[in-house]
Amino acid sequence: MSIKSAFLALLSERPMHGYQLRQEFDSRTGGTWPLNIGQAYTTLQRLERDGLVQPLPAEGDAPETFALTDKGQAETEQWWHAPVQRDAPSRDELSIKLALAVTIPGVDVSEVIQIQRTETLKTLRSYTQLKRSAAAPHEAAGTDLAWLLVLDSLIFKAEAEVRWLDHVEGTVIQSAQRDTGAPAQRNAATPRTDLSAPTAASSTAGRQR
Repeated sequence: MSIKSAFLALLSERPMHGYQLRQEFDSRTGGTWPLNIGQAYTTLQRLERDGLVQPLPAEGDAPETFALTDKGQAETEQWWHAPVQRDAPSRDELSIKLALAVTIPGVDVSEVIQIQRTETLKTLRSYTQLKRSAAAPHEAAGTDLAWLLVLDSLIFKAEAEVRWLDHVEGTVIQSAQRDTGAPAQRNAATPRTDLSAPTAASSTAGRQR
């Protein structure tokens, strides 16, 4: 995620100093991607270097406050109107791990899948509980709504990962069947995950239709 673009968007509201930017970013994203103060000021320095922000005259001992330049405002508008590019996917450790697991002799692929599925389901339950504890989107406003939307994104991604792990397991079983001629069998201890029950995220989507 581009911290640079997020800071420009926040500064389009009003001038801020580094600590305020970090607070606003963490607040609006529910602390999902926490920043340290060093990251905040390093990002501001780069934005100033690129002519996207400029410091305002200091007032006494107050922290240095930054405002958007015209160039920064233009870049912010461009960011809002451009899609997020996913042409070059980031290195996903789980995908790499499973790709190696199915090609390296002696690795119990089913165990690797089950360990990850257990962890992902645990994460999914945690996100869903957070969503249930939060206000419904139509009752929330501003920062609360932003946090609920972030939670929705995390829930949907966790659900997708569980389904993908089920798919990987089925594909591995079918591959083993072709190689050995034995009937394909799913480990009884790891039945296909049932995600048919509505999660907090899907319930929200239904309410908004």
